[in-house]
Amino acid sequence: MKINRLYLFLFPVIIAACSRSETDPVVVKESPVPVKVITLQQQTVYEPVYASGNFTTDDETMRSFKTGGIVQHLYVKEGDPVKKGQLLAALDLTEITAQVTQATLAYEKTQRDFNRLSNLYRDSVVTLEQFQNSRTGLDIANEQLKAARFNRVFSEIRATEDGFVLKKFVNEGQVVSPGMPVFQTNGAADGNWILRVAVSDGQWSNLETGDSAVITSDLPQLKSVRGYVTKKSEGVDQVTGTFTIDIKPGVSLSRLVASGMFGKVMITPSHGRKLWIIPYDALLDGDGSKGYVFVTRDRHKAIRMNVSIAGITRNNMLIDGGLEGYNTLIVSGSAYLSDNSLINIIP
Repeated sequence: MKINRLYLFLFPVIIAACSRSETDPVVVKESPVPVKVITLQQQTVYEPVYASGNFTTDDETMRSFKTGGIVQHLYVKEGDPVKKGQLLAALDLTEITAQVTQATLAYEKTQRDFNRLSNLYRDSVVTLEQFQNSRTGLDIANEQLKAARFNRVFSEIRATEDGFVLKKFVNEGQVVSPGMPVFQTNGAADGNWILRVAVSDGQWSNLETGDSAVITSDLPQLKSVRGYVTKKSEGVDQVTGTFTIDIKPGVSLSRLVASGMFGKVMITPSHGRKLWIIPYDALLDGDGSKGYVFVTRDRHKAIRMNVSIAGITRNNMLIDGGLEGYNTLIVSGSAYLSDNSLINIIP
């Protein structure tokens, strides 16, 4: 009888337990994730621009003859220093001198015809039209003579300023056409060197003329030379897709560098940018200029935010977007968080 009474007592409990559906959810209370946080605050950052390029001058010029012909003499070779007005090359003047002689004879004949018709016009022997046509012919002959003499002058190449011959393109005896490059020269004898570097559009927009720079090179004499930005290109290079910046050294580099030598520069912009500086560990899934972080408003829940990466320093990430309106960043424990996770802030 005792066994039957015990059975009757436990039977409802067993039935109730068996009636629970296997699909009924089991509620598990989420435990807050321990995290560490820092206070977010925008700072003005003068982010240096690092770039590289080549030494050059702003007056590199392709020198050529005005007229075509046979190169008779080349008076300099590559690497030679030149002085302003120095003769660099000359054409064979046989054909050009003949053209000048023809133009001179034609002018003299037209001058005689004009003088004769002038006397006849005064005597009313020829008409006004004939006299005017004679004057026009004289003017034309005079201009043709000027053109022939001009071409003779520019059948030789002279240095326009002190500098160096960078490259020679032709040899003596070679036939050249008008405008064909013969020499490439510059004015580097005065030490007017610049370092021309390529930068991105974002870097270009952040720099101004006058911004300070430090030039470095593998050359012992160029380990650290201060300079400044002298010019920004106003158009993109169609080949590289970059913009160019010219850096002027603060000291003369005459005889220290040669055209085309490689150099590096660190440019410090005079205008800073408002950025957030965060530790590396706070950024998750960084990919190029994108990533995400966790922030909190109420210090109880984590919020996932996509951010825009502006740059990287030695110890931190620079963020220029995505953190507006938040003042607390989670810097430790982020790997265990998801959006709206409960958090427990620890010291």
